Amino acid sequence: MASPLKIAIAGLGTVGAGVVKLLADNGELLAQRCGRPLVVTAVSARDKGRKRGVDLGRAKWFDDAAALAAEADAEIVLELIGGSDGIARRVCEIAIARGRSVVTANKALLAVHGTALARAAEEKDVSLCYEAAVAGGIPVIKALREGLAANRILRIYGILNGTCNYILTQMRRTGRPFAEVLAEAQKLGYAEADPSFDVDGIDAAHKLAILAGLAFGAAVNFAGVHIEGIRHIAPLDLEFAKELGYRLKLLGIARMTDHGIEQRVHPCLVPIETPIAAVEDVFNAVVAEGNFAGRTVFEGRGAGAGPTASAVVADVVDLARGRRTPTFGVPVSALALPPVSPMERRIGAYYIRLMVVDRPGVIADVTAALRDENVSLESMLQRGRSPDEMVPVVLTTHDTEEAGMNRALRRIQALNAVLEPPRAIRIENL
Repeated sequence: MASPLKIAIAGLGTVGAGVVKLLADNGELLAQRCGRPLVVTAVSARDKGRKRGVDLGRAKWFDDAAALAAEADAEIVLELIGGSDGIARRVCEIAIARGRSVVTANKALLAVHGTALARAAEEKDVSLCYEAAVAGGIPVIKALREGLAANRILRIYGILNGTCNYILTQMRRTGRPFAEVLAEAQKLGYAEADPSFDVDGIDAAHKLAILAGLAFGAAVNFAGVHIEGIRHIAPLDLEFAKELGYRLKLLGIARMTDHGIEQRVHPCLVPIETPIAAVEDVFNAVVAEGNFAGRTVFEGRGAGAGPTASAVVADVVDLARGRRTPTFGVPVSALALPPVSPMERRIGAYYIRLMVVDRPGVIADVTAALRDENVSLESMLQRGRSPDEMVPVVLTTHDTEEAGMNRALRRIQALNAVLEPPRAIRIENL
């Protein structure tokens, strides 16, 4: 058997400790599959005395992760710290500069600095691997970069954040409001004490930017992602969605258009019979549409120690076997720089919920505003009958351009009988 592959690990949190455990538990199997043992020779974390439930063996301890990246006796550095800048970025840059390949689970870092890091890795003839950065244990990076390499990707979309999917699932099942279900998710460990990155769509947007870059051979452009979260979703919207034959999901969607690359994260209504509508609780799903392979669906656990550690070690196995592929599927010099397609250009259907005073003429005023912007109605639902009191009215539209829809919504909001800002949710017929 060949000499051991030496690995340094920066970060021993949930994922880092999970990687150490996986390497120990499956060490013999991995050695057989790689043709050489995988050995952790160096580790670094903020708290040396913390109990992690894993045996670090004879690995050398570094208090400074940057020093580990520079000095460790290792061929590969695993960056499992997190964050788009600071020490995580320095670890990757230093390791690459020293001629070491890097494996990272850091979606924020790659979304913001992925193209620059890929260029640095290419110049030093080392690898930058990131299977664990998107959708946890789902091997979607490998699928796009290798399994679907013969295809032109037409569209990629998915449920990229398990916290939001759990919250929306529980709201639908129980009828409880967002804040109450979020608090439950925090108690269960599905949501952080500060849940902003999850519920405001930023985590999903980081992942979508990476997927879009890889799918379309483009420089990663996180700044070009349109982002909306789920804080405004009410149980009433989930009830109406069910009545209309939809499920509500936070989706990341990317595709190439005549106007440039479209990247958007926002709540969507999807037909209940579509595969992605059935993905519930903390599970993730990614759908890739290739011009020859057609639609391919990947589903699994998108976070957690086990699934994420599995993805990290999958990259290590590739490196141990000597497999090398460009970071984003093509050389950095070949990455496209397409313009961003603005959201105002989006063409599609809409769900609109209004809270209005129930009196004659209100619906006529609403439909006039839509008519004047060339928005065609498909259906209308009205819940209850309470003259001169507030009632919900739900409209769904045929496909229309977002710019016109936004103008119509501003006119509707200005009507005296409309008591709350209209709630508009895009319908995606996937």
